[in-house]
Amino acid sequence: MAKSIACALVGSRLDYANSVLLGVSSKNVTRLQRVQNAAARVVVWGSRRISTNSVGLLKQLHWLPVEWRIKFKIACITYKTISTTQPAYLYSSLKHYTPSHTLRSSDSKLLFVPRVRTCLGSCSFAVAAPTIWNSLPLAIRSSGSTYSLRRQLKTFFYNLAFQPS
Repeated sequence: MAKSIACALVGSRLDYANSVLLGVSSKNVTRLQRVQNAAARVVVWGSRRISTNSVGLLKQLHWLPVEWRIKFKIACITYKTISTTQPAYLYSSLKHYTPSHTLRSSDSKLLFVPRVRTCLGSCSFAVAAPTIWNSLPLAIRSSGSTYSLRRQLKTFFYNLAFQPS
């Protein structure tokens, strides 16, 4: 019960417009991460005060850390934009990669990443979405449905976020 309430209240607030947070300072992402960690502690331990590793709690709850939630959201928006061509203003900012010669990457569903000269420009959807999209494996980019994409994407990002270092 506590997990579903935390997901509804805290998770929805963290996910609301979090795609705009790509490229913000690590200080601001850390602040959001603290909120998520506190929610994880409340869900797992309730009112008991037991110090524990936040990463372990996130793994136990299968919650992605904030920086990975941001990438997850951008990848989902990119998939929906590519597959439905809606909204038109986002679809017009995405260009499919077409190499000048026949290459193995010709049918790998890549997007063209425009060149930018500023850090602020690299945070725009036209640059961030293709960058994140192209970093995904072909199996995920070729998903047939939104449900399939979200499931594979969460597993992929979960493994990246919690891989032993």
